[in-house]
Amino acid sequence: MEAFWIITVAVLWGVGAGLLIPRAAYRLSVPPDEPWRAACPAGHPLAGAGNGWLGRALCADGDSYGPSTPVLAAVSAAACAVLAAAMGARPELAVWLLLVPIGVLLAVVDFAVHRLPDVVTLPFAAITLVLLGAATQLPGADGSWTTALLGSLALGASYFVLFLLTPQSFGFGDVKLALSLGAVLGWYGWGTVLVGTFAGYLVGALYGIALIHAGRAGRKARIPFGPSLLVGAFISVLLGCHV
Repeated sequence: MEAFWIITVAVLWGVGAGLLIPRAAYRLSVPPDEPWRAACPAGHPLAGAGNGWLGRALCADGDSYGPSTPVLAAVSAAACAVLAAAMGARPELAVWLLLVPIGVLLAVVDFAVHRLPDVVTLPFAAITLVLLGAATQLPGADGSWTTALLGSLALGASYFVLFLLTPQSFGFGDVKLALSLGAVLGWYGWGTVLVGTFAGYLVGALYGIALIHAGRAGRKARIPFGPSLLVGAFISVLLGCHV
């Protein structure tokens, strides 16, 4: 019965948090040399229409725009439900649930414009380490903050080297995202870091092959790597919480 309520709360949180993502995703989905969007496609100022950064992307005339709100809410809820079902009432579950909407937001923006904005990735890394540090103070925590910190530094440094070696295929936004993912994976140990890193590359490779076979990309086309890294980390966390 306890598991049922934990999953129910996680789903409700996921839906509610997912409903807050569309407007931020729309505003952040711009090329690196452009300012954040301040108006809807019809030209209505977002702030003037009562639209800030969070919530549904609605025009002043009532029309919706940007990413699909139901889809984002469903994805966020599904991810939260799976996490809750996998680990139950552990302190780190609250951390993962809080991080899920940020991960979904980054994936949506990267899919849209091949960009992982600093305004999200850098606070994401700091928030992850702070929340995990708080989780270690609670009874029942099943992880190591020290390894999370070291994992963040190690994965960030590794991806930075890859960026220097292959800047044409590896973005600097992925390097900054690695700081967060390294912390998440490091919480469960170095084995989880390795599995999560491999899973991210595997998901990215499978996605690229699928695009090529569907005729939607060429062999030399650049694809957003951030979503693959996030999915790989998600899979590895599910495995790591049982090891």
